[in-house]
Amino acid sequence: MRNLARSEALFAEALEHIPGGVNSPVRAFRAVGGRPFFVDHAAGARVRDVDGNEYVDYVGTWGPAILGHAHPKIIAAIKAAADHGTSFGIPNPFEVTMAKVIKAAYPSVGKVRMCNSGTEACMSAIRLARGFTKRDKIIKFDGCYHGHADSLLVKAGSGALTFGHPDSAGVPADFARHTLVLPFNDEAAVTATFAANPSVIAAIIVEPVPGNAGLYLPRPGYLEFLSRITAAHGALLIFDEVMTGFRLAFGGAQARFGITPDLSCFGKIIGGGLPVGAFGGRTDIMDYLAPLGPVYQAGTLSGNPLAMAAGLAALEELRATNAHARLETLGAALEAGLSRAAKSAGVPVQFNRCGSMFCGYFTSEPVHNLADAMKSDRERFKKFFHGMLDAGVYLAPSQFEAGFLSTAHTEADLELTVSAAARVMKGL
Repeated sequence: MRNLARSEALFAEALEHIPGGVNSPVRAFRAVGGRPFFVDHAAGARVRDVDGNEYVDYVGTWGPAILGHAHPKIIAAIKAAADHGTSFGIPNPFEVTMAKVIKAAYPSVGKVRMCNSGTEACMSAIRLARGFTKRDKIIKFDGCYHGHADSLLVKAGSGALTFGHPDSAGVPADFARHTLVLPFNDEAAVTATFAANPSVIAAIIVEPVPGNAGLYLPRPGYLEFLSRITAAHGALLIFDEVMTGFRLAFGGAQARFGITPDLSCFGKIIGGGLPVGAFGGRTDIMDYLAPLGPVYQAGTLSGNPLAMAAGLAALEELRATNAHARLETLGAALEAGLSRAAKSAGVPVQFNRCGSMFCGYFTSEPVHNLADAMKSDRERFKKFFHGMLDAGVYLAPSQFEAGFLSTAHTEADLELTVSAAARVMKGL
């Protein structure tokens, strides 16, 4: 058994000072039981807790650590930038370079605006879409998370054509009524919703590969359908690529699937592990932003020089090392190994993967949307999670979160993971 004395003491102390003892809910381990460990340091594909226990990490800061933790080139870039100051609230050269790199990688982006988080990026993109189209309603999908802005914390109504309901206390019902929540991968529901709401839908916002209810993929042709139907109705298509951007390919999901959205949201990797967000799109839409247009968006720390320097170092390393080919190889090997382990143990598992993002659901049925994901055996996942943690493998502490590979993961890491999974699954 792991010694967790210092983590236990820290968590007890944190409960006195921080709501729930954590600064983001999933960290509290409520979905899996038990108490979280506290990290002392991380390097490569490993994290070490304050009690000295080491884990192979498949959370990777929830996506940004695509090159592994504490990559030397990223650390060096942060140190060099810090020597010139940590924040200015004044334009700096890194912002221009970052905008050019994003534009070069994403042909759909004519201009880009930096912000400080994925939540900010999605919130701002929706405000911009509403301002540009002069319409109020948006469509989002069950299981797609776009940050904790009020109009996005909305769950589905009782049917495909009903308004959504607030998914959090503190969100006015009047905000939620402008958000229509539909099942992912269901073309008929989208078609019916546009027919029932003529000329009032500003945009569809979607994770092209949803990674916040585990992971499931778009059916063939589904993203193309979303592009066609938004164009036909004068609405905008917003790709939330906060997770998938620069991860599923250097050009993100839109390059992998060959889709051109009107607006795109970015985060995670473009900060190299530091807080960051960005949104961009067609020039005529982006020029609706202040100071050129009537849609207001601002932020003192937007384009922060440390985040920009770290992100540029990460993106340059990704491009220079052909990282995505390695990530694809690692992903395929992990998928094959975990699938073999489940089959050998006689445990029903649906293993969904796209590039270096993955999720295993404890169910015998394919998972294409949130309703499918909810059929997963969560009690079995809890046992699996803690068994893997005891074996030195850290997965996301929830059945409904994606896992992430990094270029720092080795074949030995994958062998350790598959071997541990085989042992744990035999006890399920």
